[in-house]
Amino acid sequence: MKSLATFSAFVGKTFAIWVILFAVLGFFFPDTFKLVAPWIVALLGIIMFGMGLTISVDDFRELTRRPYEVAIGVVAHFAIMPALALLLTKIIPMPPEVAAGVILVGCCPGGTSSNVMTYLARGDVALSVACTSVTTLAAPIVTPFLVWMFASQYLPVDAWAMFVSILEVIILPLALGFLAQKLIPGLVRAAIPVLPLVSVVGIVLIVAAVVGASKGAIAQSGLLIFAVVMLHNGLGYLLGYFAAKALGLNFYKRKALAIEVGMQNSGLGAALATAYFSPLAAVPSAIFSVWHNISGALLANWFAGKEDADADAATNRVVIPH
Repeated sequence: MKSLATFSAFVGKTFAIWVILFAVLGFFFPDTFKLVAPWIVALLGIIMFGMGLTISVDDFRELTRRPYEVAIGVVAHFAIMPALALLLTKIIPMPPEVAAGVILVGCCPGGTSSNVMTYLARGDVALSVACTSVTTLAAPIVTPFLVWMFASQYLPVDAWAMFVSILEVIILPLALGFLAQKLIPGLVRAAIPVLPLVSVVGIVLIVAAVVGASKGAIAQSGLLIFAVVMLHNGLGYLLGYFAAKALGLNFYKRKALAIEVGMQNSGLGAALATAYFSPLAAVPSAIFSVWHNISGALLANWFAGKEDADADAATNRVVIPH
């Protein structure tokens, strides 16, 4: 078990490499990974169950301790990323399926990778975790509504079906994982060290399946989609940082919110796009999953070397994510 936990930790630390590798494998061996496509929703459910095993009441206590800061993060996330997605689809010509997919990933909640990147950036991890948790719980209502509002001009959007799907693949697995903590705490504690391995396997298979199902479209317009994803992600970091700065948050909180705004739960985007739009619409989410882990690591490394002389000493501490 110890060796498995060590391997799991290694895989978690090298997550970006595995995502890139399986994206390439999905492109060159599409028939193999197309077989995974029917299991995308189930894989996402397993990943979210794992998140439920690690989430705690303390993650939500930050909401009562500093509601203003959490509210800034949540509102910035659901305002900046969808607006950027819509703007990019207006100024860059792209097929309707791709446009809908870009908007969909922009309307998704925060991803747990943002918590790890905030830790590496020496930012306010407790704030990052609280924002991720709140955007995830808000996703069943907010995500379908935003997708319906912004993406209906490109493809038909069944907001009610999306609402039900997000409940099934996000909220229910989270609740079951949280319940398992209470009912079988010993087993959960034993399983936690291997959760990074489970999450990485789930994400890389989702990415490979989406890439495999859309090989032709990626070969034709992959560079365009990659450019849009890079702009979306990079501008999200930038606007998240300056929104936090404009609203008076210190440097350590700005780091957290920049990363929190720019990184998305792209696995959810891929699952919803595959289920309700088309494999091509899932490509922006798949590429986002690859790119934001690379860009997030680079940004975290840059942030980690920066200090703010005016920062409050009380926030100049790093909380290890659980």
